[in-house]
Amino acid sequence: MTHQDKKISRRFAMQCFAGVGGSFVLGFNLPVQAASYMPQPKVFADEINAFIEISTDNIVTIRVPHTEQGQGGMTSVCQLIAEELDVPWDNVRGVFADMNRQVNQDDDGDGKADLPFVSTFTAGSFLVRRQHPHLCAAGASARERLKQAAAEAWGVSRDTVTAKQGHLMSGSHMGSYGDFAVAAAGVTLAEEPKIKAYKDWWLMGTDVARMDVPEKVNGSAQYCIDVELDNMVYVAVKACPVPWGKLVSYDKTGVEARPGILGVVEFRATDGKRKVDHHQDAVAVVADSWYRAKTALDLITIKWDALEWGDVSDASYEAEARRLWDVEGELSVDELGDARAVIAGADSSKVVDGEYSRPFETHARMEPINATVWVQNGRVDIWSPMQNQATPITVVADELGMSTKTLHTNSVFLGGSFGGNGGGNTAVTRQAAAISKQFGRPAKVIWSREEDIAHDKQRPSHYIRLKASLGANGLPEAYVSNAVWFPYAAAARVGPANADATIKDMPYVIANRRHEKHDYDSHVPAATHRGPGVNANTFISEQFVDQMAIAGGWDPLDWRIEMSKDHKDSEPWQRVLKKVKEVCGFTTDLPKGTGMGLAMAKDHGTFAASVATVSVSKRGNLFVENISLVINAGYIINPRACIEQLNGAVHWETSHAITGGLQLKGGQFVNTNFDSYNLLRMKDSIPVDCHFANSEDQWWGGMGEPGGPPAPASIANAIYFATGKRVPSTPILSHDLSWS
Repeated sequence: MTHQDKKISRRFAMQCFAGVGGSFVLGFNLPVQAASYMPQPKVFADEINAFIEISTDNIVTIRVPHTEQGQGGMTSVCQLIAEELDVPWDNVRGVFADMNRQVNQDDDGDGKADLPFVSTFTAGSFLVRRQHPHLCAAGASARERLKQAAAEAWGVSRDTVTAKQGHLMSGSHMGSYGDFAVAAAGVTLAEEPKIKAYKDWWLMGTDVARMDVPEKVNGSAQYCIDVELDNMVYVAVKACPVPWGKLVSYDKTGVEARPGILGVVEFRATDGKRKVDHHQDAVAVVADSWYRAKTALDLITIKWDALEWGDVSDASYEAEARRLWDVEGELSVDELGDARAVIAGADSSKVVDGEYSRPFETHARMEPINATVWVQNGRVDIWSPMQNQATPITVVADELGMSTKTLHTNSVFLGGSFGGNGGGNTAVTRQAAAISKQFGRPAKVIWSREEDIAHDKQRPSHYIRLKASLGANGLPEAYVSNAVWFPYAAAARVGPANADATIKDMPYVIANRRHEKHDYDSHVPAATHRGPGVNANTFISEQFVDQMAIAGGWDPLDWRIEMSKDHKDSEPWQRVLKKVKEVCGFTTDLPKGTGMGLAMAKDHGTFAASVATVSVSKRGNLFVENISLVINAGYIINPRACIEQLNGAVHWETSHAITGGLQLKGGQFVNTNFDSYNLLRMKDSIPVDCHFANSEDQWWGGMGEPGGPPAPASIANAIYFATGKRVPSTPILSHDLSWS
């Protein structure tokens, strides 16, 4: 199957194209009735759309406006539409949608894009969770139009026509969807159909193989880094290693005379422009191969100025965090009584405290940051690995000072994204556009792995101090926390990430509670990082939960069941925890050197618990034997894909927690390749088993991220039971885990 889009009409109205061999090409602009199937967030009438083509041989081509970054997005979109359309899965083909139409189509002439595909945003575990109403509605509308076309041809009422598995029937009449595709394109329904209830699903909720697997197995799958064009130039780039530092000078003597070198170019940051995709000061070499460009770049002597950030380090940030812990921060939670006074008046033997931190982390995607842009007369083509397929058009239009009308993004597979709008949400796409315009040829910019890690958009570092006092029953009666984090330019948010995640919204009811936070200016550009906010803070908050439970004489699982029973989300949490009790065999009674740990977190609408089993040798060698996940996502549409996502999320987050951790010194990151930024290797993979405890009561959670955040905390809690040692920070293996 191919994922190359076909040429289609610019006008996105329901119509029949006589020139496409009798295909049924449908554009949908459905009424707001679908919103009732998605309690959060609300869908507005002008935000519902999809695109389906049905050929005379009954093949259904679905135009997918979302990225395929390894998460199975293309398959999910097709599955949602095919469920309502009721067509054999083997007949479904997925292709990427045309983003130029998304950005520029203006059928009503009001000067604003009509957004024919509603949303091209593919992040935050939102694709199925947020887009399912209008995607399902597109399939339902197509089905009813086909039924109406058949009814008119047969002279019967639409109510008598059934549509099932690509065929239409009424009495003795029978035909395929393809037979009525042309006529159906001209049908207007008086009222759009409702989408199915969960109990009526036939395709969703079943295992479906991902569409992209064959191409990825046989090597034919195309990624941004695979783009090759005639007359292409290749570009290697080196920016100031201190983000937003200055380029003072560079000596390129002899470099331009080397074979294949076409030129040396400098990029300059624009004053006042500090978004994640804006230029920073950098030097680039343009050549006829990337190897020649990179080799020449390494020979250039460059002088940088770190400006005021030359003394910034992990140590300076930790010192600042400790200072701010004693300063009243922005109040995020202040429930009922005076938590600080209650703790101050408690017996010291009843007070529990903890100090925890997480360092900066990078995405380190398998596909290095890269982009290709081809500026031609009257047309610009873009290949950029962004999580929103439409964004490269607006970024390049801004860079070149052009209208978006003649800009086209070519959607291909992404070699991982994990937040921050993918690798394209850096200056790389602007760099490629600028080089292509200057040299008049297609330009491919590839960042070395060192450049990739140094100038990725990082997960901010976090430092949190917590304190609680226990009542006579061993349960907390007061809880105070103070969080300090270091996002870029004191951003109150980095996507959905913030210093409050999992602490402000903890699943436990404590009568007296106060949470404060400090947003500290950092020069390090930041962005979302799979499970943002929740990933960093769950490691902290769920270890402190265990501290409170143990200090109060409670079993950690029973503590969580008791403390969440009166929470506003009690039903989904109790469902998860009771499933943990049923399937995970959680116990704290294991021989020394072996431990089980529990942690839980809500992320992107999904409730997740992780139980880790570890063994630690007396010398401190850690082995994670198993992780069991229990997930409540409301509904799932593809169990196989969900298990794949959960496994990926666990390995993503545990990899950063066990061996990761960026090291900031002199304003720059100093461990910028896999020999020093140590992520888990394949040999270190962890067995993960997944269990579902879905509520199935009209709410939908995400699946791409929620499995990750509780996993490191469960490992840390297991380490405590194995060794008696707490793990106050990551990477976990930076601590002495030995015991006697």
